[in-house]
Amino acid sequence: MDIMQVIKDQIENNDILLYMKGSPNQPLCGFSARTVQAVMDCGQKFAYVDVLSNQDIRANLPKYGNWPTFPQLWVKGELIGGCDIVTEMYEKGELKTLLEEAAPAE
Repeated sequence: MDIMQVIKDQIENNDILLYMKGSPNQPLCGFSARTVQAVMDCGQKFAYVDVLSNQDIRANLPKYGNWPTFPQLWVKGELIGGCDIVTEMYEKGELKTLLEEAAPAE
């Protein structure tokens, strides 16, 4: 499957998806660490992709989303942004609301 199709499928099939360096339990850069902490503090389940272990995704996701850096938070198929945007939204209380609305009902 074409890597752009793989990325598209990941984004479409996960309501909350974080492309990051490392994993939520072991982020491998400060920006990913701050972003994943903000997302986890909101209390919703989310999927993640480690771009360090997925070189094709790391190389092509910036073209797909027209966003050059990592991490990248996608919610309901829409790019929310990177560390600064996610952190700012978290501090304002906007991130929790966004993620609660996006999370599938249990």
